[in-house]
Amino acid sequence: MAAFTLDSFRAAAEAKYGSTDIELDDGFTVRLLNPLRMHKDRRTALVAVQDKLDGDDVDQEAVLSEALCLAAETDTAAKRLLDEVGGDLAVLVSIFEAYGKGTQVGEA
Repeated sequence: MAAFTLDSFRAAAEAKYGSTDIELDDGFTVRLLNPLRMHKDRRTALVAVQDKLDGDDVDQEAVLSEALCLAAETDTAAKRLLDEVGGDLAVLVSIFEAYGKGTQVGEA
């Protein structure tokens, strides 16, 4: 009979569904959590924010910033990331694209 520990399942989940990590200029690392590793309320809010991107006359900077705030492991990390980005929409889009690619769940 196989025996498992909860820690072994946590390690497997981290390996398969890990975060997207961004190192800032001062060495601080911002972790953007995979939606599968978030609490349901936060995951639902992230999906709702992402849906806003499909609308007309969308303030992309505001929506992407909100999405990254929800994805960041802590509010402090989100603030530091957004402060470093400084409203550069091209950088925000690049970060969000990298995050999106890193969080895609494989096909069954």
